[in-house]
Amino acid sequence: MSFDHETIVAFAKSWGLIYLIAIFVIVLIYALWPGNRKRFDRAKKSILDKDDRPRT
Repeated sequence: MSFDHETIVAFAKSWGLIYLIAIFVIVLIYALWPGNRKRFDRAKKSILDKDDRPRT
């Protein structure tokens, strides 16, 4: 089996969408997993720390 351009394009057309949907679902599950809530809340609030103020 040779890996020429047409073979790669055929593979991408047949399995590429399924691959992207699977990756999206994995990322969505990771982002919404209850155990990661503290990590994401800390990241959300870290932008607004007291040390992050304009100079006066």
